[in-house]
Amino acid sequence: MKITVIGGGSTYTPELVNGFLERSATLPITELWLMDIDKERLDIVGGFAQRMVKAKGEPFKVILSTNQREAIAGASYVTTQLRVGMMPARRGDEYLGLRHGLIGQETTGVGGMAKALRTIPVILSIAKDIREVAPNALLANFTNPAGLVTEALNRYAPDIPAVGVCNVGITAKMMILDELEKVTGNKIDAARANLNTLGLNHLTWHRGFTLDGEEMWPIIFPFFVESLKKETEPEWDLKTIESLGMIPNYYLQYFYYTAHKFEEQKKWPPSRAEAVMEIEKDLLRDYADPNLTEPPEELMKRGGAYYSTLATQLINAHYNDLGQVHVVNVRNDGAVKEWPADWVLELPALVDADGIHPLPADPLPATCFGLISQIKMYELLTVEAAVHGDRNSMYQALLTHPLGPSADKVEAVMEDMLETNKQWLPQFFGGA
Repeated sequence: MKITVIGGGSTYTPELVNGFLERSATLPITELWLMDIDKERLDIVGGFAQRMVKAKGEPFKVILSTNQREAIAGASYVTTQLRVGMMPARRGDEYLGLRHGLIGQETTGVGGMAKALRTIPVILSIAKDIREVAPNALLANFTNPAGLVTEALNRYAPDIPAVGVCNVGITAKMMILDELEKVTGNKIDAARANLNTLGLNHLTWHRGFTLDGEEMWPIIFPFFVESLKKETEPEWDLKTIESLGMIPNYYLQYFYYTAHKFEEQKKWPPSRAEAVMEIEKDLLRDYADPNLTEPPEELMKRGGAYYSTLATQLINAHYNDLGQVHVVNVRNDGAVKEWPADWVLELPALVDADGIHPLPADPLPATCFGLISQIKMYELLTVEAAVHGDRNSMYQALLTHPLGPSADKVEAVMEDMLETNKQWLPQFFGGA
């Protein structure tokens, strides 16, 4: 079995390699291809990955490549964890928002839109290579904004089996399990539990949690409310949580408390991108150590908890026909029958050898759906803008997003976004 990682020079890669090593008994990988356009970085991260695998008896080969098509050819699974423009582009996204008095963030608002415009054409080029040289491969996309990128795949590469993956769902599940263990005093196997969550990527609401099929929300939610009451500076205001009866994805703070989040951003530098750039300098220095064969503790500062767990669980469940439930981004296809079937949603899905099957789910209340529908329209407009270099769709996407500029400022923000990202957006400037 050949598995390909596009963006193999990512500092996350050693964690992913560890996940595959831990599952080598049930996931018979023969070749793990790490592909990246940055050869110097790939050599550092990839060299470390090769030492990690060798230290564990070399159950599979790690092959490094800067050729996307060669890396994909014949793969059973292709995972994408790339960042077009790398970390400086993320920093640009953050400060783009800040200088226009808007939220500057990697996956939502104007920053998330800029990233999507850069990323979608690249992901679709990967889908094209899969179609031509690895027609049986499953594409697991971890690249942000994961839901929007998966929506683009759904619209423009519907023949490619693809799923969008984010660590927020599994992180929420593990945090709830941790609290439940404190209440019961017993260690709980995560495989026994399932999180009931619904929405769009980075725009979900957690509303249920089963253990061995038994609903535990009547215990979990009151416990969450009581914990908020005890905090001197709670991250959510109590009335909102009690009204919803659900636990919002933490990215919803950008929508519910926009002014507060913007005030935090006015304290930059460092922005999150700038902080991560410093962390990555240290990580790459460590990875270059020829004696290092285990990921350093500093990797936890990078974020992305449970990333490797989720990635390898998903692939393992698909390959071994396990019928496990995972929270993923996938086409609705009638799972939430009240919502459009062609929308990509983030929700629990059954993963087996036949694919990724979204499970039937009740719709969210109007207060949630109002925001979801607005963001989905923004997503669809952004996909059109990214694929066709359509400036009018881009203008309307900015006009639609609730964290976007006022109508009289849309053109200024749009021109700034295009100019800032010109080298990565040839589709808007007459290029391919």
